[in-house]
Amino acid sequence: MTGGSASKRPPAGGTPTEQRELRAQGRRTMQRLRTAAMKVFAERGYQAARVDDIVRAARTSHGTFYLYFANKEDLLRTLATECAGELNALAAAMGQIRPDVAGYAELRTTLEGFLRTYERYGPVIRAWMEGQVDDRHVNRLGLDAFLAIATSFGRQLRASGCRSDEVTVGALMAMLERFAYYLVSRGVDVRATATLETLTTVVHRGFFGAPVVLAA
Repeated sequence: MTGGSASKRPPAGGTPTEQRELRAQGRRTMQRLRTAAMKVFAERGYQAARVDDIVRAARTSHGTFYLYFANKEDLLRTLATECAGELNALAAAMGQIRPDVAGYAELRTTLEGFLRTYERYGPVIRAWMEGQVDDRHVNRLGLDAFLAIATSFGRQLRASGCRSDEVTVGALMAMLERFAYYLVSRGVDVRATATLETLTTVVHRGFFGAPVVLAA
C-alpha cells in the first residue's frame, strides 16, 4: 500500500469516537445523531437504514455526521457498546431471587432495568437477535451481554432449587426479549406498573416456583 492511499483511509471508528473529549455542543450533536439512528433503525431496520436517513432525521449535514462517525457501522458500534454496558451492569447488580416477597422485589427491579434498556436500545438488540450485523466486535458485545444476564439468572435459579438447565434459561431469556419487543413495537408503556408486575409475576411463579399468594 502506498503512502497516498494510506492517507485517504477513513478514520477508525468506535473507540476513538467514544474516547474523544467533546464540548457541550459536540455532546449534544452526538446525542442527536444517536437518537436519530435509533429512530431510523427502528423504522427501517439496521440493514436498510442509510446515513442519508440518519442525517435527515437528525436535521444535520453529512459533514457533521462524518465528523463524529466513520460510517453507519461505527455509529452502531457506539450504540452497541452503550447497550452492552447497561446489560452487563444489570447482570452484575442482580441480587438474590428467591420464591418469597423479597425475591419478587429483586426480580421486579431486574426486569424493570431490562425493559428500560430495551426501550432505549431495542433496535440494537433486535439487530443482534436477528443476525443483521456483520461486525464481529458488535456481535460479540451482544452475545457476551446476554450471556452475562443468562448466567446470573441461571445462578439465581440454582440457588432457589429450581431448574436451571440451558433450555430453561434459554426459554426465560427468549421470553423476556420477545415480550420487550412486543411492548416497544406496540407502543405499550414498559414503565407501567401493571405491565411490570404482570411480567414479574409470570417469571417468579413460572421459573422460580413462587406460590400464587405472593403476587396476589
